[in-house]
Amino acid sequence: MKCRDCQNQKTVFYKLSNATPLDVLRQISENNDMTAITDTSAGNQTPSDAATAKPATAHACAAPLHGSVTMAGDKSISHRALILSAMATGTSHITGLLEGTDVLATGQAMQQLGAKMTRHGEGAWEVSGVGTGGLRQPDAPLDFGNAGTGVRLVMGVVAGAGIEAEFIGDASLSVRPMARVTIPLAQMGAQIRSNEKGTLPIHLAGPPVPMPIDYELPIASAQVKSAILLAGVNAPGKTTIRETPITRDHSENLLALFGAPIDQRLEGDQHIVTLTGEAQLTATDIAVPGDPSSAAFPMVAALCVPGSDIVLKNIMLNPQRDGLIRVLRQMGGQIDILEERQQAGERVADLRVRYSTLQAVTVEADMAPSMIDEYPALAMAAACAHGTSHMFGLHELRVKESDRLSAIADGLRANGVTLIEGEDDLQITGCGDGRVAGGASIETRHDHRIAMSFLVLGLTSTAPICVDDTTMIDTSFPSFFALMQDLGVDFER
Repeated sequence: MKCRDCQNQKTVFYKLSNATPLDVLRQISENNDMTAITDTSAGNQTPSDAATAKPATAHACAAPLHGSVTMAGDKSISHRALILSAMATGTSHITGLLEGTDVLATGQAMQQLGAKMTRHGEGAWEVSGVGTGGLRQPDAPLDFGNAGTGVRLVMGVVAGAGIEAEFIGDASLSVRPMARVTIPLAQMGAQIRSNEKGTLPIHLAGPPVPMPIDYELPIASAQVKSAILLAGVNAPGKTTIRETPITRDHSENLLALFGAPIDQRLEGDQHIVTLTGEAQLTATDIAVPGDPSSAAFPMVAALCVPGSDIVLKNIMLNPQRDGLIRVLRQMGGQIDILEERQQAGERVADLRVRYSTLQAVTVEADMAPSMIDEYPALAMAAACAHGTSHMFGLHELRVKESDRLSAIADGLRANGVTLIEGEDDLQITGCGDGRVAGGASIETRHDHRIAMSFLVLGLTSTAPICVDDTTMIDTSFPSFFALMQDLGVDFER
């Protein structure tokens, strides 16, 4: 990672667009009082290009997957743990933090807002918070690289803190929709400056006192819900959010863990969250459970490679995040839940996963919020199953790190899979007892989940499957290749 002196400012800026987790960790440890850690031109950078791309090839497994591995920490909880620890009074200790570039970008942003962070080993962090009223205005733009969760949640933090900041990101993040967040924050009093598309870069100025609102989410989005709640921490009165269907509730669980007065209830099919503002957050210790979205890849690999038998330890089973497990079991997948326990306010367990003869499945739209990030992995399982699977309610995949629905469909077609791609649905006819033809090179479109999904498919294909880049995998699952190797899988890189 290279730095340069900006002629217009005295601080030094760093690029996040091509940074590795090690690069970002180095900046955090060397710049614990940093005021600027971004490159203001990052919005024009690509996450990877021909000069930095790292392709990989998956060959059919010569042997089954075997072994027991502990999954890396959940990305959603890792973001929120850093943010709330920074907003709390006192020192929080976090273990199991996911050290992907997305989460580390959020950590850097919270340092720019005044928090102090110290790393004590892999996944072990100490965060000295400044209290809900102690956040400071950053001296430079907040660069989130490719972190969609981070940028949207920290917009809520800034909107509630009476400060202002500029939010930027890489080329992929800079085309993702932000109006879904800025509209309710503007209703709370934030002043927003953006382009006509409502995308990054965005300048946001929080009001001296944010206004509590009663807001019904027009789309199911835990990120929007979380941004409103984080802004509402400093608002006098009650901030209420209404959603149908319920989305992942990590923010609600962690806010309660930090001492915020928050209430959740159901009225008919509507989930209602109410936060009483002017809350004092108190530092706490958090053990981050394993990420079910990352577990999707070794899980599907073991189900599809004959003879496989693995154990994935420490997996979070939040009911708004376990949709893939439920669907795979419906397909006939042998997934046993072992040693259930509670951790960081979440249900956690170990999963034993064995090779299974999968059958086609219909996945209704109401399942999407509980597995929106797992559809690429599910599509690979459907390609190996008997019969035609049909998935509905996939419109949100169009605005992920890539047009994920199109990327899935194009990649499967190129590897000989029969499918029908709709505007927000997908039909996949599996190969049954045979193998997917394979043989294609996949354009990952800078999308980490597309890269990992097609590498998994290549483990069961007749001909090898190549992906054009794997650098972006570091955003969410930096230990992917090492973990798969521990289960007996070696990708050609």
